[in-house]
Amino acid sequence: MYDGLYGEFGDDVEIVVHADHLSLNERVARLLEAGERLDVISTHGKYAPSQRQWLHPLDDLLAPETIAAMEPGAVSLCSDRGELLCIPRNVDVRVLWWRTDRMDSPPDTWEELVASKTVFGFTGRGSGLFGLFFELVVGRSGRLFDAHNQPDLDSGIAVECLKLIAKLAERCPGGPDGLASWHYDEVDSALCAGVVDCSAAWPGATHELRSSPVGQLLRPAPYPAGPQRRVSYSGCHGWAIPRTCGDLDSAVRFVERLSSVPFQRLEASVGGIPARGDVLAEIEALDHVDAERLAATRLTIAESMITYPALERFPRLEDTGSAAITDLILGRRSIDDVVEVIQRELALVTE
Repeated sequence: MYDGLYGEFGDDVEIVVHADHLSLNERVARLLEAGERLDVISTHGKYAPSQRQWLHPLDDLLAPETIAAMEPGAVSLCSDRGELLCIPRNVDVRVLWWRTDRMDSPPDTWEELVASKTVFGFTGRGSGLFGLFFELVVGRSGRLFDAHNQPDLDSGIAVECLKLIAKLAERCPGGPDGLASWHYDEVDSALCAGVVDCSAAWPGATHELRSSPVGQLLRPAPYPAGPQRRVSYSGCHGWAIPRTCGDLDSAVRFVERLSSVPFQRLEASVGGIPARGDVLAEIEALDHVDAERLAATRLTIAESMITYPALERFPRLEDTGSAAITDLILGRRSIDDVVEVIQRELALVTE
């Protein structure tokens, strides 16, 4: 979804890894552990703490005005222990997209969605799946961690959320095996192909969705609400400079360029929500559909964004927890077993 950005890099930039974010993290980790030269990496506010040992804090490297231009909330999501580990690239928050030829209106709550016959598309593996579980938990006024980052998951709430995920999974065409292979791009493709009636999408998918053959049939809406509150698992993609950087001055100049107004406008042109406050203020609704999307996005940013605490071992929780939920979808684990796995991982990542 971000391929359009690469054409602006120029011949002086070599793209070493080009992959979805989970694959990107795995390959970057192997390269950094081996001491391989990487000058700039794309990361995420939730992953940067686990990469801390390899990253240069950016507070004293980037121009103060570059950091000041970013939305304060975005800067906070990209910081850990008072240090800026990556400069925010965009605000990554989902909204719901629904097919007007399949549905009369979008579901306002998860309960309404489950009670209907609507087919909801979602990722059957990885961070998106664990993020859905996280959203459902918080929407029931539950939480994964307490104020001191200690495990605090109510098992009863966890069971309710896993039952809901299992019900939604049963409706997906292709059965559990098909859903278990879906990641972000596959969910977007399923919506465009009419395989599902509605799904959540990140901002970067907006251009692809709206330019698809069924783009005129798609409408945006706020993400479904839980029984107690409406929440959306969110964060910020960002640019970081590893300690294996071979040319620090050039890397800093490159990150400054990636954080500039022209590049942030490019992010906005493909549907991204720019992290720079001045570019965010420039966005004009192109038509009534985009006006609805921006309104739903702004409402979500203002009232519904949730994210994980900065934990160095967080990726372990996400990987193991999502794998257990995928096993539930495939009938390989019971709900009680999955709850036990997640409870155990919550304890391990906070040791």
